[in-house]
Amino acid sequence: MSKKILVAGESWTSFTTHVKGFDTFYTSRYEEGIEFIGRAIANAGYELVYLPSQYVAERFPWTPEEMSQYACIVLSDIGSNSLLLPDRVFNDGKATPNRCAGLRDYVNQGGALLMVGGYLSFTGIDCKARYGQTEVADVLPVTCLDIDDRAEHPEGVVPSVEARGALEGMPTQWPALLGYNRTLPRQGCDVLATVCGDPLVAVGEFGKGRSAAFTSDCAPHWAPADFTSWEGYDLLWKKVFDYLTRA
Repeated sequence: MSKKILVAGESWTSFTTHVKGFDTFYTSRYEEGIEFIGRAIANAGYELVYLPSQYVAERFPWTPEEMSQYACIVLSDIGSNSLLLPDRVFNDGKATPNRCAGLRDYVNQGGALLMVGGYLSFTGIDCKARYGQTEVADVLPVTCLDIDDRAEHPEGVVPSVEARGALEGMPTQWPALLGYNRTLPRQGCDVLATVCGDPLVAVGEFGKGRSAAFTSDCAPHWAPADFTSWEGYDLLWKKVFDYLTRA
């Protein structure tokens, strides 16, 4: 059985305009947020295959058959447009497979999907992630909102955890988070942890496969240093991936 976990997303490029009186200039910075969850994947005995955001449109698997080489696929802070609008569609006006529909079929045929929160997860900032309007919504264990779903909590909010099911054996006291994507519980799925009364960790079975949602981030800013360095951080992801892959 494959031990490969594909993580798509968790990278970004920032452009800054510097204004100094009459003159301006620009700088750019490329960053990745894979460090923390990547470490957890390796420590759990899985093989990380990392696909940064800038490569998703052209290199993400095209069909359920191609997706099936992975024990689990993770979408982390990467919006649905990156799956729906490769160059052949957006630039050339040519048809390609719908990879959101492919992910739905991959899960129903026995695959595993995890969505991790962020500004471009679930519904996302200004509704730009818009997964609730795609076929991926059919296999998410939560229901996406129709509005900008970010819940920013600079003061920090502490999750409430039930150490059962996929989270059995986890500590019940977790560090605070600084935000998350608001979603609604989905009938027939299990919410194993909440934050401010909203789902934080949810799991469900669809067809022959399974999916999970972690509605906060796996890296800063929503996951502060106290969370990413927490002794339970790696254990959390191991338990989620073991549940998804039936390890």
